[in-house]
Amino acid sequence: MRPVRSRVWLRCVTEDEDLRHQQLLRIRGWSVAWVAPLLMLIGIAVIDFNTTERFRIISWIVLVPGIAAAICGVWTTAFFALVSAVGYFVLDSAWPDEYQAGLPDFILVALGGLLATLACAVRVRGERRMLRMRDIVDTTRRTVLRPLPPGWAGIEHAEAYLAADTDARVGGDFYDIQPGPYGTRVLVGDVQGKGLGAVEAAAALLGTFREAGYHEPDLATVAARLETRMLRHRFHTTALGRDDGDRFATAVLLGFSDLEAGTVEVVNFGHDPPLAVGPGGVRRLPPGDRLPLGLAELAPGAGPPSPVRVPLDPGETLLLTTDGVTEARDGHGAFYGLVEQVARTVAADPGVAEPGRLVAHVREDVLRHSGGVLDDDTTIFAVRRPQGAALEGGLCS
Repeated sequence: MRPVRSRVWLRCVTEDEDLRHQQLLRIRGWSVAWVAPLLMLIGIAVIDFNTTERFRIISWIVLVPGIAAAICGVWTTAFFALVSAVGYFVLDSAWPDEYQAGLPDFILVALGGLLATLACAVRVRGERRMLRMRDIVDTTRRTVLRPLPPGWAGIEHAEAYLAADTDARVGGDFYDIQPGPYGTRVLVGDVQGKGLGAVEAAAALLGTFREAGYHEPDLATVAARLETRMLRHRFHTTALGRDDGDRFATAVLLGFSDLEAGTVEVVNFGHDPPLAVGPGGVRRLPPGDRLPLGLAELAPGAGPPSPVRVPLDPGETLLLTTDGVTEARDGHGAFYGLVEQVARTVAADPGVAEPGRLVAHVREDVLRHSGGVLDDDTTIFAVRRPQGAALEGGLCS
């Protein structure tokens, strides 16, 4: 388990800019990392100069470039290494010959400065590599979970994604909104398992959804193509000899039609049913009878997917979450009660039913309940059709 507090997505411009952004000791955008080794250098010099020969600490000056190597850049560390060697020579020469630390300690200080500079170079190179890898991860995440503009397809939406692996920052949860000439389709799901294999499966499903969701007039056809894509993905990974050929995904597919403003079509592939959250309270949508994507072969007589039409009250928001929400535990092992918590909050403040506020509330409540520790990737997705608004169709991406 890894603590999840917040996400900070870095935009890498150049390696030097990245390193400056990574520095923690900054005031108004300016690095003050050099202050610590400078104060140590001055302190050692003052103490050594104002004490007796019984308390010579000039050799401690070797710590100055070591501190700089941990928090400063290479050139700053090299500067402190040089200043430390010169400072040692000047301060030690000010004492009578019989009290001087001498050449052995000077060699120690010079060698320590050289090693500190080399260590700093290794650290900086490692940070640059880490930043490049984080940029690759962020690009992968933006490719799989593309950013959704505000009011995309005429739909009010809000989303929050928390990766259980804070180092990878990407997992098997997926979501998207696809406008098209036949209305707007929404997909939220969770690939079984973790790691890059789950990300790969999520990317495959999203690619199919973005094409089928745009071109296919019937939501049932979109659902069938998602099932076929998951089966093809499994066959491909099995043919490659990988051990994740039995992977599957739960998902909820929604369809908002231009012709029926007060309803939504729902196909549920073994996922937690969405919640309709409005000023009047919270209700669960029908759970559906479809198996998760990739497992249709276990029910050969089930037939093709059949969407369920569900009426929506004015102002109702559809809340979709992955099991990272419902399976979040507190310190005593109790699961997070999504329906009860949302119902209690909306009863106290009906305005929380607005997508942005609803997602923010659930996110903070889940983190509070779990103590900031999540066992699984967590997606919180809310979507609402504005009252009296027509959905955007046409040639949308």
